Amino acid sequence: MITNQQSGTNIQEIADGIYRINTPVELPVGAFNFNQYLIVDEKPMLFHTGPRRLFPLVQEAIAGVLPPARLRYIGFSHFEADECGALNEFLAIAPDAVPVCSQIAALVSVNDVADRPAHALGDGDVLHLGTHALRWFDTPHLPHGWDCGLPFEQTTRTLLCGDLFTQGGDGKAALVESDILGPSEGFRGAMDYYAHAPNTRAMLERLAAESPATLACMHGSAWRGDGAALLRALAASVEQGSAVTA
Repeated sequence: MITNQQSGTNIQEIADGIYRINTPVELPVGAFNFNQYLIVDEKPMLFHTGPRRLFPLVQEAIAGVLPPARLRYIGFSHFEADECGALNEFLAIAPDAVPVCSQIAALVSVNDVADRPAHALGDGDVLHLGTHALRWFDTPHLPHGWDCGLPFEQTTRTLLCGDLFTQGGDGKAALVESDILGPSEGFRGAMDYYAHAPNTRAMLERLAAESPATLACMHGSAWRGDGAALLRALAASVEQGSAVTA
């Protein structure tokens, strides 16, 4: 469903109760896109806010599914503008909402910047929204940022995978089953944004062990299939350095 004709912002369900909000943008490097994920439940969560300037568009898209004031959690992988740039704007319109992030993010950034204290999650903690439950995985420096973490929604087996598998373009297709590793590694090859931590493979293996069925990417199409195999293929590609330009 297109929620703003001028911007092209749209919202579509990609798993039971999980909606992708997508806005295509034009950057100096070409066409790009920003995604946020709305989890509809007793305690609704928005994962990623998008940059602050996208706040009106994201709010409008949420309103097509539920009143934005109902949001209880505003989550994000790490402290960066496209992850949480509109955090305080959402806290202002959702009086019962709190930020959700890693303990490191809360310590070094969020509790200073956010208008309300964060609900900080440690590695392995589970956040219950109602029928949905999010298990938090600390992923420091994966793909970048000391404070990185990724939540796995256990009921739908959806990994909210942040900047992993970033795809350029407008991200028009909400959910695909085709190859996203090739396009995402091509994007990384041109603009390598990975920290290349020594334990990257081990962190990706931990995520793969959860056997995700859906990968909710922050940039590009969400993906459905054998998530474990795709995460292991990403680990092999990063380890081999096959996407890094000379």
